[in-house]
Amino acid sequence: MEYDRDKVDEVTLALLWLISFKEAGTKRAWKGHDWDTMDRLYSKGYISDPKSQAKSVLMSEDGEKLSKELFTKFFLLESKNS
Repeated sequence: MEYDRDKVDEVTLALLWLISFKEAGTKRAWKGHDWDTMDRLYSKGYISDPKSQAKSVLMSEDGEKLSKELFTKFFLLESKNS
């Protein structure tokens, strides 16, 4: 099946924001997503190498910023008062 891998990467990065947490001043996210997608996000510099024993990945500064922006773009509902 052919699909737009860049769009999948964007949505996955947005979902990483949803399941992220702060630890020792850094942003981390649980890594329960498609391995090929996680590898692409790693190669783009947004997360640490997902091929580790850790159950989470470290988000880079750019990855943290972009994941929040993408989560807002794809999932945030507009206020009814706006």
